[in-house]
Amino acid sequence: MATLPNLLFSTLLANNIMLKYMDSEAKTMIDNKKNRYPYCLVWTPLPLITAVLPFIGHTGICTSEGIIHDFAGPYTVSVDDMAFGKPTKYVKLKLTPEEKQRWNLAVTEGDRKYGQEMHNLFCNNCHSHVAYVMNQVGYKHSNWNMVKVWWLFVAKGKYLGFSGFMKSYLGFFILLSIVLLLSFII
Repeated sequence: MATLPNLLFSTLLANNIMLKYMDSEAKTMIDNKKNRYPYCLVWTPLPLITAVLPFIGHTGICTSEGIIHDFAGPYTVSVDDMAFGKPTKYVKLKLTPEEKQRWNLAVTEGDRKYGQEMHNLFCNNCHSHVAYVMNQVGYKHSNWNMVKVWWLFVAKGKYLGFSGFMKSYLGFFILLSIVLLLSFII
């Protein structure tokens, strides 16, 4: 028969285990209001380019605390201030415990390397920075490149609500409307 002290101890133990579980999960939860995306890749539209090609945008990679790091331009890696505005889309990565241990160090190494690199829109850009970090961690495989990072967003990216979708496609919809309107007039 369970005594009151044993029952109380069991309840406290169970609650403590639950609190520890919730605390560890809370550290990896996405918080769009605070702009925190732990263990995520993030995406935001590029002015003009995304209006013409809505699947092209600017990417960043986030630390375990959710702080965004992005290769913003020549010799520049932005931290906690994404170059083209807040993310509208994200990919939550499913990391192994070993990958999680290496994650922040790999982000720091990526920042160090790309902080000394010239930015090039076509072959050394924000997608390259993200791919470099993922290769350092060994996420899923070790041959990430800018095209594979792009495809990951196309295939697995999730919009941050309806407003994230609209911010991503509004320019494209306006441009498409103008083209359609002009084609009916002419």
